[in-house]
Amino acid sequence: MPTPRKTAEGTGAGTTVDHLTETYRAHYRSLLGLAALLLDDTASCEDVVQEAFIRVHSARRRVRDPEKTLAYLRQTVVNLSRSALRRRILGLKLLSKPMPDMASAEEGAYDQLERDDLIKAMKGLQRRQREVLVLRYFADMTEAQVAETLGISLGSVKAYGSRGIAALRVVMEAKA
Repeated sequence: MPTPRKTAEGTGAGTTVDHLTETYRAHYRSLLGLAALLLDDTASCEDVVQEAFIRVHSARRRVRDPEKTLAYLRQTVVNLSRSALRRRILGLKLLSKPMPDMASAEEGAYDQLERDDLIKAMKGLQRRQREVLVLRYFADMTEAQVAETLGISLGSVKAYGSRGIAALRVVMEAKA
């Protein structure tokens, strides 16, 4: 059984840290230029090249031929640049979607006050009127379903609902 080739560090076959360091010194600027052709800002280019060296360093034992270290670095720079561009495109797509209309804090406060006023007004209604309105408009039931649920006639549901809305209108308009 053949033994793996030993490097200067005493590890198995692959590119040595010393060789990778020399490659960094000799080719950092050219790799930065490659990234600059693919990306548009210096910071991203520097990040991509640094990440490429980190990844090749982590996988240096798989680079059997030290002469191919630069080729691995170039390919890693290209792949990382593509990934960076994909993330940017996805970010732009997400940003280009219109933001949902949101009420201002002031509008939210007014809405809360109106809800509070409505709840107080509802509590002032007769029990049957309140039951009919809650089931009809808040539980989204049909008049027939309300009649069945409360055990009253369809005509009674209509009458209680009509009177309840009229009473709410009077109370809410008085507060406005």
